[in-house]
Amino acid sequence: MAYDQELAERVRSVISARADVEEKKMFGGIAFMVGGNLAVGIRGDELLVRLAEEDARGALTEDGVRQFEMGGKRRPKGWVLVGGQRISEDAGLGEWVDAGADYAASLPAK
Repeated sequence: MAYDQELAERVRSVISARADVEEKKMFGGIAFMVGGNLAVGIRGDELLVRLAEEDARGALTEDGVRQFEMGGKRRPKGWVLVGGQRISEDAGLGEWVDAGADYAASLPAK
């Protein structure tokens, strides 16, 4: 699956202010790691965001947010996909990227 290169550049501009960021090809797209932990990624034209389980449950009640499914079967807890209007503006994208990066930074470094 190809991923949105423009969205990747927008994410890079937000997450690059943080230390210990690494990019990896994952899940048919690209992932941004903080401290070795997945923070956010891009699948197609959607943003994959890793959150605390409770925060993810709350996010799933919002428009434009859905559960991430790995291979159509496995649903990792705390991982959501965000698309459309939620990430079309830089401010909205920044909030999601920061949420994922903050959570990744809170985990023990790998």
